[in-house]
Amino acid sequence: MKYDHKKIEQKWQKEWDKSKIFEVAEDSRKKKFYCLDMFPYPSSEGLHVGHPEGYTASDIVARKKIMEGFNVLHPFGWDAFGLPAENYAIKRKVHPAKSTEKNIEKMREQIKSLGFAFDWSREIKTTSPEYYKWTQWIFLKMWEQGLAYEAEVPINWCPSCETGLANEEVINGKCERCDSEVTKKNMQQWLLRITEYAERLLQDLEKLDWPEKIKEMQRNWIGKSEGVEINFKGAKCDIECPQKSVCGMACEEYDIPVFTTRIDTIFGVTSVTLAPEHPLVMVLVSSDYREKVGNYIEEIKKKSEIERTSREKEKTGVPLGASVTNPVTGEKVPIWIADYVLPGYGAGAVMNVPAHDQRDFDFAKKYGFDIKWVIAPPHELAHEEIAKKDKAYEEDGYLVNSGEFNGLTSRDARVKLADYIESKGFGRRQTNYHLRDWVFSRQRYWGEPIPLIHCDNCGVVAVPEKELPFVLPDVKNYEPTGTGESPLAAISRWVNVKCPKCGGKARRETNTMPQWAGSCWYFLAYTMRESTKKSPTLPPLFFKGEGKGGGQGQKLAWDRGKIDYWMPVDLYVGGAEHAVLHLLYARFWYKFLYDLKLVPNDEPFLKLKNQGIILGKDGVKMSKSRGNVINPDDVIEKYGADTLRLYEMFMGEFSEAKPWNTKSIIGIRRFLERVWNMQDKVMNSESGIMNYGLEKLMHKTIKGVSEDIEAFKFNTAISKMMIYSNALADLGKIPAEYYKPLILLLSPFAPHLCEEIWEKLCKNYSLSEVEVSIVKEKWPEYNPELAKDEEIELVVQINGKLRDTLRVPADVGEEEAKKVALLSEKIKRFIQGQEIKKIIYVAGKIVNIVI
Repeated sequence: MKYDHKKIEQKWQKEWDKSKIFEVAEDSRKKKFYCLDMFPYPSSEGLHVGHPEGYTASDIVARKKIMEGFNVLHPFGWDAFGLPAENYAIKRKVHPAKSTEKNIEKMREQIKSLGFAFDWSREIKTTSPEYYKWTQWIFLKMWEQGLAYEAEVPINWCPSCETGLANEEVINGKCERCDSEVTKKNMQQWLLRITEYAERLLQDLEKLDWPEKIKEMQRNWIGKSEGVEINFKGAKCDIECPQKSVCGMACEEYDIPVFTTRIDTIFGVTSVTLAPEHPLVMVLVSSDYREKVGNYIEEIKKKSEIERTSREKEKTGVPLGASVTNPVTGEKVPIWIADYVLPGYGAGAVMNVPAHDQRDFDFAKKYGFDIKWVIAPPHELAHEEIAKKDKAYEEDGYLVNSGEFNGLTSRDARVKLADYIESKGFGRRQTNYHLRDWVFSRQRYWGEPIPLIHCDNCGVVAVPEKELPFVLPDVKNYEPTGTGESPLAAISRWVNVKCPKCGGKARRETNTMPQWAGSCWYFLAYTMRESTKKSPTLPPLFFKGEGKGGGQGQKLAWDRGKIDYWMPVDLYVGGAEHAVLHLLYARFWYKFLYDLKLVPNDEPFLKLKNQGIILGKDGVKMSKSRGNVINPDDVIEKYGADTLRLYEMFMGEFSEAKPWNTKSIIGIRRFLERVWNMQDKVMNSESGIMNYGLEKLMHKTIKGVSEDIEAFKFNTAISKMMIYSNALADLGKIPAEYYKPLILLLSPFAPHLCEEIWEKLCKNYSLSEVEVSIVKEKWPEYNPELAKDEEIELVVQINGKLRDTLRVPADVGEEEAKKVALLSEKIKRFIQGQEIKKIIYVAGKIVNIVI
């Protein structure tokens, strides 16, 4: 009987659609499991083979959880607003609404061809007005709470996309989307105060079961620094009036606040450097330097933050011809401006300590500043010797040349100097963050309209909630203007409105939200969505209250019952490239909603798994220009969806990058064919034939596959099933009771094939009382005694390095394990004539001999 994957896969996909088997509702009798994939933006190129990797992994877990009796929510949708869709539409000269819908239809068809257990009744797209009314509503709540505000700020400007970008959208000084060089531009923008949540976003990372590298990326982006803000003192007449002491006129004094994490180096300060954007620069610059400083500031505007702060780039600066006094030492030091000092960090000013900061050291060498050594290393190498090495000493040590603080350790000095500075009124302890408020407005058409109105009399006024959604108008011309205004600004009939507050003349806000807005809460939309006879829908913003005398006004329909049942997301699967952007923004919005008591907890995603990218056959990232892109449609046509799913899970570690290999996919296809052909050898369990070795292997396989799925070790799970299937294939006849567990274990990986086999087994051998779908069957259980390993592999190390592996009884004790390790011929050669200091034993795993 031939394995006809096309016929089988089409049959079961139609059956799943017809039976709506993966649609779920809240059920308090069942434990829930919310399994979520990061939703894609609808690309014109459709799926590539990298997409199914993450979707298959989540599908395997979802199907296993269903079989274990969980009430599983596994939804899907589309992140359809934003630059990618709009740029494609402009290029093809088609309206983004039409091109986006066409792309969604294409990708939906591709995704369905892979047999994923998605609840399509909950499908969402961020471009639907009934969806983005909620995005707008959440924004208005932020505005009401003071978390959304308008300000003129220097923003990242992409000259190609002709729009502003958030810091997180600039990668190595270039636009994340089009790779153009990003410049700076002062513009009136809407921002969200994500900085108000910086500490919570940082601390709550400890609650999450996420890859450590992702958590570390968020920690670094938030960038918490604890230190001291100290005020360097100056007077305007120090610059303009050298005869200050005799002129008798009052002098205008000023402070330059400087933040430092190394207050222990305060005695080594030889200059203070400001960001070129610092408000005091043009106030303090002397007439001799004014032109030079002005020209330098214009040059800096052309540089990105990445260029300015890169350690590889040579630092530049110019003096202001002014000075300030170090309040601790009483010494005057010159004021400069430099490219590497940014306006957003601290107060936009730094104290330069060349002896103990490499960047300051290089700057001082270039421009001839003094270098004062005030920290000596805690070892014999004196600081004079370090100076000869032509580099700064940046580590902690002991204070020298630091007056009454000499001899203190750096750690103790930081405490005592902070106390001293606060007691004298020179400054205060302070915590700073690298994180900046989120630039939230975009000068583009294809995005959620910001629901605000500008009135000359009332100022900024919210669009009344009853008028949400604030619908994006259908226009012919949607190309960016390049002027800094959104294309919406040119539609006078849309822009000009009456103020909802006073009835006077007013103007709609014409900027739109960034593409990240809709993805900040979409995981909640899935839980709120309800199926109707017409189509699935989100709840309305309002409904009429009931009571005596009729309606009691409009009320919000935010269904906490549904949200509380499903949230938080138990498993979130997606690419590591979203570590800072989407994941940080979504956490911020969710915490805000938690503060409003609209969600049940303060973190949306409990567990996160990132898939590694699938490379081309040549081992490099797939791209059309390289011609190494693999289309999943072609693979499904030739080998089948089950083969593609299984192959992508077998390629290697889930989180690692791996190259595509067509030869390997043939091997997976042959494995499925072998499992398929075993049907012909299956016999009724009543035969009475028992095989203890096979029985033991079966229980070990059930245990191993179950544990590997939970640990996302899909490749080793498949290996275990291959080993078990080989053992079955060696039998002349296969008892149905041994074949059944293989099909159940394999079904989350290759659902179409296993559904077909299961249907036949149920008819021929009465293996199931359910007889609806294999996904409704119970996940196989194992006997712990039979699943035990009789032997294990014991790793033997010497000083932490692998030197031998030994097979030992599974129940080996510590003393026996150490004895066996020391008797190894390989180990004897390494330890001969050496003193054994200690032997470390990790039960059932490692013996580490320290010599």
